[in-house]
Amino acid sequence: MEMKKNDHIHCSVTQCKHNMGTENYCCLNSITIGTHEPNPTVPECTDCFSFVKRSCCE
Repeated sequence: MEMKKNDHIHCSVTQCKHNMGTENYCCLNSITIGTHEPNPTVPECTDCFSFVKRSCCE
């Protein structure tokens, strides 16, 4: 699969399969953001539900 940078989604999580690796961008067309808290009040309460751990061979 050829990865294409999405200029609208900045991402610095290089451990994610969807991160460009060479640049701080995501290659997905869209992402899903959610929370693990019943009443989120700070950025740390949110999560990228589109995260997929990059395998060691990619």
